[in-house]
Amino acid sequence: MKDFTLEVDKFVKMLENKENFAFTRFSDGELHMLQGKPFFIKNDLTLSNGRLCKGFWGNEELKTFDPDADKKCQDKLIESFKHRQHNYFKGICCKCCVGEEDFKWQFDNLLEETPDDEFLTWSNLFINSNYREYMKSIVPTFSNRPVVIVSNEKSNIEGLPFYKNVVKWFPIGNNCHSNHFDLIDEMKQWTKDNNIENHLFLFSAASLSNYLIYELYKQNDNNTYFDIGSTLNPMMGLEGWVGSRAYLLDYWKGQPNHYSMMKCVW
Repeated sequence: MKDFTLEVDKFVKMLENKENFAFTRFSDGELHMLQGKPFFIKNDLTLSNGRLCKGFWGNEELKTFDPDADKKCQDKLIESFKHRQHNYFKGICCKCCVGEEDFKWQFDNLLEETPDDEFLTWSNLFINSNYREYMKSIVPTFSNRPVVIVSNEKSNIEGLPFYKNVVKWFPIGNNCHSNHFDLIDEMKQWTKDNNIENHLFLFSAASLSNYLIYELYKQNDNNTYFDIGSTLNPMMGLEGWVGSRAYLLDYWKGQPNHYSMMKCVW
């Protein structure tokens, strides 16, 4: 049985040893896209799983998914979700976060793996109660190699502790999973033209991260491709996390909450 705390150690060791891998996260937003459910995030309103919620998510978090208009996005996400390759780690939704029915849906409809597959893990692996360990043990390893980063155009990447290692930044705007679909071919061509190997690619680009990690790792598995989600947004001067990321509020603003103590189960 997988353990939420111990699972982090596996990635720490791979990063310290510069063993190349891909880690791609399919959290609840990706699950809804896989299921063909519409959603949106506006400045102060979200539609998720059929429910409207008020809040503040900042200008850099805006996105919309329409199952009809964005069919190519859903198809690409399904491709990336079903893909199997050595050291291609898929972080999926766990039963404690989305419920037994949706957890099972992933296996019944798209995954050929069983839950104990070595390359399946939590989409939340580096957040919630694991975030402090992530900041302590994972983030320092980002200084060990040349870094390529994909993040919102409003990011101040100079605020990152490993900024001196950043050799390339690909800025993206809102609704990036649809509006920046062409970045897939652009990044594949860039890595090929420049013979990029043994670099660390970091992605903070919503579902676009899934497409990119899948396509880049399939083309060249001699780099590490890591979906960091919103984990480093406070360092990059972004604001949306204040209204939508409770685990960050504990660490960065000293506001304890149950998410910062949450240990997901398999």
